[in-house]
Amino acid sequence: MNIDLFGHVLTGSCLPAGLGRRDHLTFRGNVAVGRHGWLRLTPAYSLHLVRELLRRCGPDDLVLDPFSGTGTTPLACAAMGIRCHAVDINPFLVWLGNLKLSRFPQGTSRAVGTAAADVTDAAHNARNGSWRPDLHAIEKWWDEPTLDALAALWHALRHPAHPCAESVSDLLRVAFCRVMIQSANVSFGHQSMSFKKTGKDAVPSLLTEKHALSTAPIARLFGAAAREIGESLAVEPPSADGRVFLGDSRDLLAVLPERGYTTVITSPPYPNRMSYIRELRPYMYWLGYLSDGRAAGELDWRAIGGTWGCATSMLNAWRPTTQGDIPFARFDDIVEGIGKRHALLGRYVHKYFVDIREHILALREVLAPGARCHYIVGNSKFYETMLPVEGIYAALFEDAGFVDVRVDTIRKRTSKKELFEFIVHARRP
Repeated sequence: MNIDLFGHVLTGSCLPAGLGRRDHLTFRGNVAVGRHGWLRLTPAYSLHLVRELLRRCGPDDLVLDPFSGTGTTPLACAAMGIRCHAVDINPFLVWLGNLKLSRFPQGTSRAVGTAAADVTDAAHNARNGSWRPDLHAIEKWWDEPTLDALAALWHALRHPAHPCAESVSDLLRVAFCRVMIQSANVSFGHQSMSFKKTGKDAVPSLLTEKHALSTAPIARLFGAAAREIGESLAVEPPSADGRVFLGDSRDLLAVLPERGYTTVITSPPYPNRMSYIRELRPYMYWLGYLSDGRAAGELDWRAIGGTWGCATSMLNAWRPTTQGDIPFARFDDIVEGIGKRHALLGRYVHKYFVDIREHILALREVLAPGARCHYIVGNSKFYETMLPVEGIYAALFEDAGFVDVRVDTIRKRTSKKELFEFIVHARRP
C-alpha cells in the first residue's frame, strides 16, 4: 500500500481519494503564528508542512532552503532549535527573512510601541513628506489622500525625531509595509494579487480629503500593526542560528558559507508565469529595493520563472543550448504542444526546467552524503496541455544521481480539477 506523508492512501494515479483544498497546508495556516504572519506575501507556503518534514531532524542537522521566499523554512527551523541556511535572489526577501530570524533584546516590543507613537505624531504634523516611489500607475494602488498620508508616515519613519535602534526601525518598516498594503486598492482573494474593482463597485476611500484628517486612519493602522509585530516577538522565538543569503540558487557553491547540508526543504517558484517581483513591487519600491520598471524586470529575469516587464523580451530572445535537454520522456512534446498555442509560453516552460536542472546539479555539490530533499511543487496547465511538474522534477533528480525519488500528493490547489500540489522527495547517495 502506498501512503503519503500525511497518511493518505494513494491511488494508482498517485492522487489521494477525496483530496480537498486543505487550506492549513497553504500560507493561510501561517498568518496567525508569530513572525510568520508579519506580511501576507505570495511566496509563502505551509508552516504546518515544514514542521512535519522537520520531525526527522535534530540539533545536529543543517537544513538548506535554496528558495527562501518569506523565510518559512529557516524560521521554523530556528524555532525548533535546528540550524538552517537559506538563499534568495530578491534582496527585499533576504532582508525580511533575516529580520524574522533575529534574536531581539528584551524590551524591544516596548521600544517598538514607543517609537511607533513618535512616528505617528510626527506624520500627523508633517509638511514635507511629499516623496513617493516611482511605481508605474501608482494611482491604481492608492488614491491621492491615501498616498499623502503614506508619504507623511514614511517621511516620519525615515527621519525620526528621536533616534531608535536599527532593529526597532526595521520592525517599524514591516509595520509600514503592512499598512501600505492594507490601504492599497488590491485584493488577495486568490494566490496572486489583483486590483479591486473601480467605478460604482469600488471600495470607498479609507481616507478623507483633508491631510490633517486623512493621516488618522493610517496612523491607527500603523499603531496596531506595530503593536502586533512587537507582541509577535515573544511567539516561538528563534533558539538556533539561521541566515538567509543573497544569491542565485543555480550557483550555490558561490553563495553558501558551508557544505554538508543534511536536509533540504523548499518550494521553488511554480511554472505558472506568476511573477513574484510583480507581487512584491509595492514593498520593494517604498523600501528602496527597486527604483524603476527596468530594474524590476531585470531582477525578475534573474529569478527562475520570471517573465514580467523586460524579462518578457529577454525570454523572446532566449534559445536552449545543447545542454538544454530535459530527461523526461514527453518533455519535448509538452513544450511543442504549449508552443503551438503560444510560442513564448513554450519557451518559458523550457527555460524554467533548464534553470531547475542547473539548480539541482548545483545542489548536489553542497549536500552531505545521505541528505534528504523535499521540494513542494505544483503542476500547471497551459491551454489543453498538462505540465506534470512533479514528474519532471523527479526525473531531474534521478538524472542528477539522486536515489529514493518519490512523489507525494499534498492537496488540491484550485477549483480546477487537474491542479494539485506535491512533495518530490529525493536522497543524495
